[in-house]
Amino acid sequence: MVDLSMRFDGQVAIVTGATSGIGLATARLFAARGAAVVLTDRRASLGEPAAAAIDADGGIARFVAADVSDPAQVDHLVEETLRYYGRTDILFNNAGISSGGRFWEQPIDEWERIIRINLLGHYYCARAVAPHMLDRGGAIINMSSVLAYATLQGLTAYTASKAGIIGLTRAMALDLADRGVRVNCIVPGSIDTPMMWEGKDRSEVPLTIQQEAAEAVPLGRVASPDEIATAVVFLASPAAALITGAVLIADGGLLAKIATKY
Repeated sequence: MVDLSMRFDGQVAIVTGATSGIGLATARLFAARGAAVVLTDRRASLGEPAAAAIDADGGIARFVAADVSDPAQVDHLVEETLRYYGRTDILFNNAGISSGGRFWEQPIDEWERIIRINLLGHYYCARAVAPHMLDRGGAIINMSSVLAYATLQGLTAYTASKAGIIGLTRAMALDLADRGVRVNCIVPGSIDTPMMWEGKDRSEVPLTIQQEAAEAVPLGRVASPDEIATAVVFLASPAAALITGAVLIADGGLLAKIATKY
C-alpha cells in the first residue's frame, strides 16, 4: 500500500528564503509535520527569531545565514546542516528576488544579480545537497512563477530566471531519477507576500489595489503563503512518490484566463 501520509519524522529539510512569506510558512509546516528544518536567508536578524519561534512551538529548527548566489556560502549551509543533523532529505529552493526595468535600461549588474539568486541559486543548492541524498533518496522542490509563462513589461530578468527554473527542474529530475531523488517545481500566482506588494506589507497597500489583484484571479482572491506551503509539503511527501520532473501550477486559475475580452 502506498504511504499517503505527510509526516517527515526523522527527516531534515532545508528551506531557502525562509525568513518571510512562502519560505517561512513552509518551514513552519515541515516542522509541524515532524521534520527538523534548517532555515536559510541572508538576513540573520530575521532568521534567528524565525527558527526560535518554530522551536517555541514544539518544532526543531536552526538558522544558517547564506547567500544562495555564492557557492561557498551554499556549501557552508549544507556542511552546517550535516553537522547539526547528519543528513538532509528535502530541499525547498525558494529564495528569489525581483526588480523592474526595461531590459536595455536596467543595469547589467542588477539583471545578472537576479539570475544569480533566482536561477543559479537553485542550481548551487541542489548541487550541494544532491550527493547527500543519493544513498537514501530525497526530494527537491523548486520555485518558479506564472510569469515564466505569461509575463509583464519590465520583468525580463525575473521571467528568464523563472522560465529557466522549469527547464532546470526537468533536467535535474532525469539526472536523479535512478537514485530515488525526485525534483519538482511549484508555479504560484498571486500570493500575499511582500514581493507581491512590491516590498510592502498587505496592510500598507490601498484596498482598491488589493481588490483589483483579487478580482484578476479567477478564484477571486490572492492566496496565502500557507496554501503554497501545503503544495510544497505534498511534493516532498510519500503521497507524491510517483511525481518527478513535474510542474505544479497553483495560481487560482490565472494561466487559464485569456488576458482580454476582445
